[in-house]
Amino acid sequence: MFFNKTFFKNSIAVSFLAAMLFACEGNLKDVKDMEKDFLAPQAKVYEINLFYTDSGRVKANLRSPEMLDYSNRKFPFREFPNGIEVDFFESDSSKNTIISDYAIIYNETNLVDLRGNVKIITSDSTIMTGSQLYWDQENEWVFTDYKYKLKLPNGGTNIGEHFDTDQKFTKFNSISNIGTQYIED
Repeated sequence: MFFNKTFFKNSIAVSFLAAMLFACEGNLKDVKDMEKDFLAPQAKVYEINLFYTDSGRVKANLRSPEMLDYSNRKFPFREFPNGIEVDFFESDSSKNTIISDYAIIYNETNLVDLRGNVKIITSDSTIMTGSQLYWDQENEWVFTDYKYKLKLPNGGTNIGEHFDTDQKFTKFNSISNIGTQYIED
């Protein structure tokens, strides 16, 4: 009789434990499904052609085949996995263009990370190319720790690594570079 009570109690305990494990498995699956939803972008936009205006004047035009909006994250960002092209228009109607194969814009810091065949063409025909470039929109500053090439309108060139500059390329700092500069007498 003692054996039957012990066996009965153990059977109940095992059944209860098994029920708890299967219940946890179902909840774990629900949690994983919720996590997938959180990791997914909040929105996807295709063939974007966005104009930014101020007082009726076009200041910028952004074009990209795809934008993924992760504003639902703790550190929100927008990703352009298939590249980006942006034209910036000055008050005198001059245009500066930025092109890259990939880009991320971090909403809270206003930092733009451009990667893959980055190319900047300024209104005076200065062309800067490199593999990665950061643009601090708030401080209007551009910088990289990677190799770059700069071609100036007068034919001068500058090839180096690690530079930072204001977004108009008037204050240019480089750690190591070589190049040809043409200076008027």
